[in-house]
Amino acid sequence: MLSSSEIPPQLRYCKARLATCVLVVSVLLTPFPACGRAAQELPNQRSIDNHAGSASLHGYVRDSHGKPIPAASVYLRSNTGNQTLTVHSDADGIYRFSGLRGDIYTLRVLMAGYKEATLDPCVLGAKETKQVDLTLVSTAQVGSANALAEQPQFFDEPKFTIAGVTEAMNPGGHGSNTTLPTTDSLAKQTLLLSGNALNAQARNSDPSVRNREEESLRQATDREPNNFEANRRLGKLLIEDGKTGEALIYLERASRLNPSDYETSYAIASAYADTGQYDRARTETRTLLARQNNAIREQADLHRLLGDVYDKSGRPLDAVREYELAAELNPDEPELFDWGADLLRHRAYEPALEVFTKGNHLFPRSQRILAGLAVSAYARGAYNEALQHLCDASDLNPTDAQPYLFIGRMQTVQAAQPMCVQEKLARFVALQPENAFARYYYARSLLNHSENSSEGDKQVESLLQKAVELDPKFGAAYLQLGILYSDHGDSSKAIAAYQKAVNVDPELKEAHYRLARAYIRDGEKTKAQIEFQHYRQLSQKAEEDAERQRRAIQQFVFTLSEGTTVSPKQ
Repeated sequence: MLSSSEIPPQLRYCKARLATCVLVVSVLLTPFPACGRAAQELPNQRSIDNHAGSASLHGYVRDSHGKPIPAASVYLRSNTGNQTLTVHSDADGIYRFSGLRGDIYTLRVLMAGYKEATLDPCVLGAKETKQVDLTLVSTAQVGSANALAEQPQFFDEPKFTIAGVTEAMNPGGHGSNTTLPTTDSLAKQTLLLSGNALNAQARNSDPSVRNREEESLRQATDREPNNFEANRRLGKLLIEDGKTGEALIYLERASRLNPSDYETSYAIASAYADTGQYDRARTETRTLLARQNNAIREQADLHRLLGDVYDKSGRPLDAVREYELAAELNPDEPELFDWGADLLRHRAYEPALEVFTKGNHLFPRSQRILAGLAVSAYARGAYNEALQHLCDASDLNPTDAQPYLFIGRMQTVQAAQPMCVQEKLARFVALQPENAFARYYYARSLLNHSENSSEGDKQVESLLQKAVELDPKFGAAYLQLGILYSDHGDSSKAIAAYQKAVNVDPELKEAHYRLARAYIRDGEKTKAQIEFQHYRQLSQKAEEDAERQRRAIQQFVFTLSEGTTVSPKQ
C-alpha cells in the first residue's frame, strides 16, 4: 500500500473515510436553482472565463461562519461525457472552472474536517457564467442523521469494513451443501463478466483486417524503430490479440521514446500483471499514481488495476481495499462491479449485496451488476429475489445468453421460482433455438411447474431430445430424460438414457446412482453394484475436491457499522 507521503493530496480524503455529506448552497433562485445564479464578479476573475464559445462555473467555499476555506478539492463531473475536472479553492476560498461546454454537471467538494458536499444536477448553458457558493459544515457541527440523509450523494459510506481474511469455512444455513457449490460456481461466473470487453470485441472482429493492420505496424516499426505511435499501436494490438509477452517489447520501446505518455505506461503495467510480473506491475502502477496531474477517472483506473495485481499475487485484503478506493474516487459501473465481485468471490455476501445494491441504483441498466446482485441475494437464501433480478437483467438485452444461463443454474437447485423464470427461458429458446442449454433449462422450468399432464411431459421430452441432438455429449440432459422415463414407468428407456448419460459424462454421479436403482428394479444386481461403486467413488472425489477448493478460498471477515465482526455462517 502507498504511504501517506506517496498519496496525492486529492486522494487523501479517501484515507480519512469521510462519512455521508452535508451541502449548503448559497444561491438566488433562477430557472436552474440547483446550479446557482448568474455570475457575480469574483476578485481577480480571469478573462478566460468569458472567452467566446465557452461557459464557466465559479464560487466561494466557506465554512458555516462565512470564513473562506482554502485548498478545498472541488470536482466537476460531466453527467453526459463522464469527464471529471478538479480544482482547489484559493486563499480566499474561491474556486473556478473555465472553458466549459454547456452540459449537465455534478459538483462535489471535499475538505478534511468537513462533510463532503455534492450538488446534482448543475445545468450550464453553452456560453453561460454561473456562480455557486458552497458552505461546508464541519464534522463536529453535524446535528442529525436525518439531515444528512436528505442530501444528494455520489456514494454513501459503506456499512461494513473488511477486517481481515481467514480460511473459508463450510457455511451452514442458507449456504447448505445443496446451494453452496452453486453459489461458488455462480460467483466465479460473475467474476468472468469483468473481462475486458474491448479486447473481446477486438478479437471477434474480422481477423483478416487485424492481420493486415498488424503486418503494417510491424513493417512501420522495422522501418522506423523510433516511431512512438507505431510502437504504441502495435503493442496495444498485440495485447488485444492475447500476445501480451510480445506486446511488452513494443510498449516498453514506446515508453522509452515518450515516458510521459499515460496510456502507454498504463498498458505496460497491465501487461506486467497479465504476464505474472507482479512486482513490476505494482511499481509501474504506483509510479503512475504518484503523478499529480491524473484525472479522477485515471486515478480510479489505477487503483482498480492495482487491485487486480494484488488479487493475482495472492493479497486479497489489499486487493479489495484498492477496489473500494477506486469506487470511492469514481463510482462508475466498472469500479463498483469489480469491488462487489471481489467481495462475492471471498464469500462476503452482505457487503457484496450492499455494493451491488448501490450499483444497481446508480446503473439500473447494467446486466452484470444485476447478475452480481442476484448471486448475492441467492447466497443469502433469497432465491425468488435472486431469480427476479436475473429476469430483469434478461430484459435489458434479450439476445444476451448470460442472464438466462444464470437463471437456469439457479432454478435447477430451487424448485419454487417466480413465474418470470419460465417466461424468460421460453424466450431464450425462441431467440436461440440451436442453443442446447436453452432447451435444457426451459425443460427444467417446465418440470418445476409440472402438473403431470401428458402434453406437458411430451413438451419436456421434446426439448430434452432436441438438447442432446444439438449437443450429443450433454450428460445432464440424458439424465433428465432418464428421470422422465422412469417417472412414466418405462424402465428400458430410462436405463438407456442413464447409460448414455454416464457414457458421455462419467463424472455425473447422480446418473450412476439412478442407473444403479434402475438395475435393481430390473433384477440386475451385479450391474447395480458396479454403478453404486462408481457413485461412491465419485461422491468421495467430489467431497475431496470441495475441500481443496474450500482451502483455496481466503474468506473475508468484515465488521458491520454496529461493530459486529462477521464471516459467513459456519
